[in-house]
Amino acid sequence: MRENNHDHKKCISIFKRLSEYLDGELDAKAYEEMRVHIKECVKCEVCLETLRRTVALCRNIKMQRVPDRLKERLKSMVHGSPNP
Repeated sequence: MRENNHDHKKCISIFKRLSEYLDGELDAKAYEEMRVHIKECVKCEVCLETLRRTVALCRNIKMQRVPDRLKERLKSMVHGSPNP
């Protein structure tokens, strides 16, 4: 099993930087440390793959105009006003 003697405290710091990892925003040392950890940690590997899929889904989503009535209701909700 890959997770013998594994320090899961490291997973929290990995999770916080997964977007930077995917976007290539880390320096070489940080990238390599994360790559090695993810290779050894099933849970972090799953989180990374889930984030990759989520990003791909978001990139492929069609933009649609929000109907004016819904837009006004959302504004009212955000500002705490009664629904129109």
